[in-house]
Amino acid sequence: MAETAYEGLAGGRSEDGGFEDGRSEDVAGVSAGAGGASRRQPAREAAARTFARALPVVPVRARGLTIEDAAGRRYLDCASGAGTLALGHHHPVVLEAMRRVLDSETPLQVMGLTTPVEDAFVTELLRTLPPRLADHARVRFCRPGGTDPVDTAVALVRAATGRAPIVTPTGAHLCAAAEACCPSDAGEPPAGVVLEPVRGADGVLPVPDAWLRDLRRVTAERSVPLIADETETGVGRTGALWAVDHSGVTPDVLILSKAIGGSLPLAAVVHHEDLDGRRTGSDRRAAGAPGAGTFRGNQLALAAGAATLAHVREQRLAEHAAVLGGRILSRLRGLAAEFACVGNVRGRGLMIGVELVSPDGAPDGAPSGGIPSDGNPSGGNPSGGIGIPSVGVPPGTGSELALAVQRECLRRGLIVALTGPDRNVVRLLPPLIITEEQTSTILDRFADAVQTVDRRRGGHAPPHRALAAR
Repeated sequence: MAETAYEGLAGGRSEDGGFEDGRSEDVAGVSAGAGGASRRQPAREAAARTFARALPVVPVRARGLTIEDAAGRRYLDCASGAGTLALGHHHPVVLEAMRRVLDSETPLQVMGLTTPVEDAFVTELLRTLPPRLADHARVRFCRPGGTDPVDTAVALVRAATGRAPIVTPTGAHLCAAAEACCPSDAGEPPAGVVLEPVRGADGVLPVPDAWLRDLRRVTAERSVPLIADETETGVGRTGALWAVDHSGVTPDVLILSKAIGGSLPLAAVVHHEDLDGRRTGSDRRAAGAPGAGTFRGNQLALAAGAATLAHVREQRLAEHAAVLGGRILSRLRGLAAEFACVGNVRGRGLMIGVELVSPDGAPDGAPSGGIPSDGNPSGGNPSGGIGIPSVGVPPGTGSELALAVQRECLRRGLIVALTGPDRNVVRLLPPLIITEEQTSTILDRFADAVQTVDRRRGGHAPPHRALAAR
C-alpha cells in the first residue's frame, strides 16, 4: 500500500497541482548536484540537526504544499517551516512583493530607519490587530531569533512596571497563574504574565477561552500586563487572525514572529501605548535594548510579511483554516476510536496535534533507534533516495510510535513534525491555502501510516474506512 501511494508522486504532475509538468534544465542540474547532500550532511553538520536526521529529504523545489526532492519525489508539507509558511512555498503574492523591493533598488537592510516598506507593513499589521489594541498600539521590531521577541517583551513590562518577576503559566501551572497575580498583602504582583494561546511545544495544547478571560480580568484588576506569545499561532493559523481573538481577550503585549515575515525572518512586539509612557528617558530605551539587533530592518521580510498579512485578511484564510481544521480534527478523532495507539487529538484551526500512546502502558521517553549506529540518517542507503531508517522492532512507547508514524507518513509523501515534552505528538501545520482535495489526501495518507504502525505493533483494529474502500 505504501509503495502504491508513493509511486503516484514520482513524476509528472503532482496530484495537488503543485508544479507544472516537467522540470527545467536548471532544476534538473540542481537535483543531480544535490543527490549526495544527504550523504554528506552527517559528516559536515552537527548532530543537533535532529529535524534533518528524522526527515532525510533534500528539497530542491517547492510550491504551495508541495516539496520536490533531489530524486524527483514529491511530498505534501504539513510542517510549513514550523509555521512560518502561512501561504505555503513560493506564493505568487509573496514573490511579487519581494520582486518589487529588489527592482526598486530599495536598501535591503536599514537598521532602525523608517522606510516606505516598513510603513506599509505596520499599516497592514494594525489592520489585523484586535481593535482595542490597534487603536493604542506601538510596534517595535527586534532580532528574529527564537527568544529575542520574548526578551524584548519582558524587558518592556519590567521597565514599565518597575517590577521583575514574570509568570509563565505552562502545563499544570495554568491554574496557579491567576493566584500568582494576586499575592498576599505582603507581596507585590509580577511585572507581567506571558502565555501562548496554544502551547505548541507542550504538545499543541489550546488554553481554554474561559480561563484566559478570567486571567485577563485578574491581570487588569492588578495592573499586570498580559503578554500573548503568538509566535506560532498568529496570522490565521488557529482559525482567527490572532489566537486571542477566540476568547475576545485583548492583551497588553503581542509577541509576533514566524508567519509575519512571509517565510523570511522577522519579529516584532506590539504593545499598548501606556507601556511606552509609564517611564521615561533611559528606562524606555533600555526596554528595547534586549531585542535590538542588526537584522530588524530586513526590507524583503517586511515586504513579504505585509503581502502575507494582506492576503490572509482579504481572502479570509483564517475562516478557511477554521473550517478545514474542524474537518481534520473530526476525522483524526475518528482514528482514536479505531486504533488504540492514538490518544488525544487536539488543536485549533490548522494547528493540530495527534498524541501517540502505548496501549500496553509502556513508559514514555525519548525515541530509540532514531539514528542508525553509523550515524547516517539515510539508514545506510548510499543511493541518495528516500533513505528512511527502518524500525527494527515493534515500537512500544508513545514517542517511538510517533516516530514510526512520522516515518510511515514520509514513505507516503507526507511531511509531519513531532512535538511535546516526550515528542509523542505528531503535529500538523499545513499552510492556510490548503484545499479540500489536499485535505482528503493528507488524511488518507496519515490514516494509512497509523494503520501500518498499529498493525506492526500487533494491533487488531479493523482497516481504516478510507483504505477498506480502495
